[in-house]
Amino acid sequence: MREGELTYDDFLRRLNIQDVLIDAGYHLNRRDGLRYPSYVRLDSEGRRIRNDKFIVTQQGKCCFKPQQQKSYNIISFIKEHPHFFAEYHAGVSPDRLVNLVCNRLLNHPVADRDTRIIQPKRDVKPFDMADYDIHQFNPQDRATQKKFYPFFKHRGIDLYTQYAFHRNFCLATKHREDGMKYTNLAFPLTVPKDTGQVVGLEERGRPRMDGSGSYKGKAEGSNSSQGLWIASPAKTTLTEAKHIYWFESAYDAMAYYQLHQANDKDLRKAVFISTGGNPTVEQMRGVLTLSLPAKQHICFDTDLAGIEFAKNLQQEMYRAVRSTIEETPERKPYLDSVADGKNLDEGDIDLLPDALRSSYGKYESAWEEAMSMRSSGLCHPDDIREQTDIMNGNYKEFREGLREFLGLDKANDASFVREQPTYPNKDWNEQLLAGQKQEETVDETQAREQSPEEEQQTHFRR
Repeated sequence: MREGELTYDDFLRRLNIQDVLIDAGYHLNRRDGLRYPSYVRLDSEGRRIRNDKFIVTQQGKCCFKPQQQKSYNIISFIKEHPHFFAEYHAGVSPDRLVNLVCNRLLNHPVADRDTRIIQPKRDVKPFDMADYDIHQFNPQDRATQKKFYPFFKHRGIDLYTQYAFHRNFCLATKHREDGMKYTNLAFPLTVPKDTGQVVGLEERGRPRMDGSGSYKGKAEGSNSSQGLWIASPAKTTLTEAKHIYWFESAYDAMAYYQLHQANDKDLRKAVFISTGGNPTVEQMRGVLTLSLPAKQHICFDTDLAGIEFAKNLQQEMYRAVRSTIEETPERKPYLDSVADGKNLDEGDIDLLPDALRSSYGKYESAWEEAMSMRSSGLCHPDDIREQTDIMNGNYKEFREGLREFLGLDKANDASFVREQPTYPNKDWNEQLLAGQKQEETVDETQAREQSPEEEQQTHFRR
């Protein structure tokens, strides 16, 4: 960071969400009558735009939109609604946009950045599995397993987890023209519609001697735009799967399995997916086309990139659901009001039939009450839970009515859950290693406590 630059902590401390809402074009709604300030957008005639309101909570630090069960601070609001701000242009980094907007609101100058243009590699040879010497893991032959030890040991992946995924990894050795050769742990990449053809490798190297990490990347020529690591201990296919788990790396997928399989015996029937880094649109669409009825478990990292990946995957799910709906004259006005990549409940409610509008009104009122109770700090947890149950029941009723109106099969109404490792772990492999380290510390402590007792018994022995 350059000297004098402001950080996210500075922005959060010196700005409040109302500054950002006003800059985004929202106006204080003085007639709302809620316990917390609300901000609305107005049309060209000065009338409030329905279904476009944010309620301010937490002493002006956050806000939420009634129809979305999500709270924003100034950082996440700007990233989620970039088009509201003058600094936005196609291709701008979300973090860069936050810096530009917040610095402007604080009247703090921002230095111009030089643009670097990196020339892409040309004439890259397409991936060919025949270019590699492959060593497979055989669960029945301990001799074949020993070579994998240095690749899994430092990641905390035990032998039973290796047994579960043994069909989906190998050691790949490539010989270079200068006579050198190198071997990496390889996770084969396939295209969802043709899992029999390997189109690349997600590669991981041995840990370096100085402990600084290890090589990670993809084999040269890999089809990174479409290929994914797709694995299931029970050999479940994408079309048969009831649960799909999404990760940024195969190591994280195996770590998640190791952490949870003891308490979830059906986990072996799930399908585990690694995007090998930044998920592409083609990767996501390829999987969702075959597995839309399955519950999608988004297990990406908890850093800013992982948050963005999760958001992108959710948007692709919404697009996939939208594509299954037959557009009729009755449905078209409402469907047109749903922005691209948004949930079906985010359209113009006024364009729905009267019964559905009434159903949504009940949900919206219950949601506002639940959020107000939660933010006030004055309500008993049991009362908050009761109001939350009422809110969820009202939403379920509205959603069922919306599906019926749109002719949407319940099986195709994408279901997903965001799963995250426990704080402060960034990813699932990190959580696995942290847990193992904690267990080792406990064992060492117990050993030290037992040692004086053993010495005392030895001293009094005749």
